[in-house]
Amino acid sequence: MGMSVGGKRGIVSDMNVVPLIDILLVLLVIFMLIRGYSLGEEALVPQPSVEKPLGPPPDVVVIQVLADGTLRINQEPVGFDKLSSRIDEIFKRRASRVAFIRADQPVEFGVVAQVIDVMHTSGIASVGLLTPDLEKGF
Repeated sequence: MGMSVGGKRGIVSDMNVVPLIDILLVLLVIFMLIRGYSLGEEALVPQPSVEKPLGPPPDVVVIQVLADGTLRINQEPVGFDKLSSRIDEIFKRRASRVAFIRADQPVEFGVVAQVIDVMHTSGIASVGLLTPDLEKGF
């Protein structure tokens, strides 16, 4: 800041902006030079899929537990007493032992837990739970 005392005008208090402009110009030149030397990595941003699959792939096994307690394996009705044998029959020809469970909203957790237990005793390695949000992207 500059301040002059005396003279014809008396006390003058002006801010001396010349040093600030000098600093600004030096920073501008520095950032212009740095921009030319800095190399970044290309970002590969995932793009949304254009195609929507119409349903689960044919090799996926989905066991549905309906609100009335009935079971379905890939839309085929099956009784709870024949669930284990039907699972064994389906997975004896498959290398991948992965299945999904989809249950209606009012079904109790105990029923779903019994189905999971039957699946584990039948030798299914991985059991997934399907929710409405997951099914949209499935």
